[in-house]
Amino acid sequence: MSKIGFIGGGALAESIVRGISGKVFAPNDIFICEIRQSRCEELSNRYGVNASTEMNFLGDIDLLIVAVKPKDAQKTFAALQGKISTSTIITYTVAGLKLANVEKFFPEYKIARIMPNVAVSVGESMTAYTLNANAVNDGDTIKNFWSTLGHAVEVDEKLMDAVTGLSGSGPAYAFLVIDALSDGGVAAGLPRAMAIELAAQTLLGAAKMVLQGDHPDVLRDKVTSPAGTTIEGVRVLERGGVRSAMIEAVLAATDKSKSL
Repeated sequence: MSKIGFIGGGALAESIVRGISGKVFAPNDIFICEIRQSRCEELSNRYGVNASTEMNFLGDIDLLIVAVKPKDAQKTFAALQGKISTSTIITYTVAGLKLANVEKFFPEYKIARIMPNVAVSVGESMTAYTLNANAVNDGDTIKNFWSTLGHAVEVDEKLMDAVTGLSGSGPAYAFLVIDALSDGGVAAGLPRAMAIELAAQTLLGAAKMVLQGDHPDVLRDKVTSPAGTTIEGVRVLERGGVRSAMIEAVLAATDKSKSL
């Protein structure tokens, strides 16, 4: 791929641009269509990319990322009809929007439904994708692109709402946990900045250990000594229903994705 385009210049699009500009794509090969002129100028000045309120680049790109709000998706895809090259891979990050609803506008096109998360901004997104029948031979292209922004995995479309509830919304859960842990550290006497750093790095380290292959339960057992400090903390978390609350949060976000 040599050129990429975006429809929508919001926070997610900017995070992706930050991750790929000058690394995966030259700034001059990145095109953004955004309805707010002031935002176009901001993105252009900040990253050196082509940003405007017009969609005149659509016939000359290899990959298109539609990153708009669910309420704007239908009218956005309708406006794109007849303007995109048939060789372009159309991808979109709209939560809850099924492939079939996009294929109605582009029945002959290669389309991929994508669910990244906000960690694309630091190159650590967990991104899931699902392909339509026309794009089955383009899976490596999609995976390789999103892997430059973290990790990417192909899933069956029926699982995309669950992905949204877990990894799509997941950073917010992690931020909440880090904030709560840092509050605990402050309550125990630590300075705020130190408590935040300790909490954030602890979660980062724990996540890396899990990604190396061990089950979380196995790792927890390794650091939980009999009658020690850790089991006392775990006991309080279990008594407070933290595990159940996390499960319910994922299920609630999944249900919301299904309803969009």
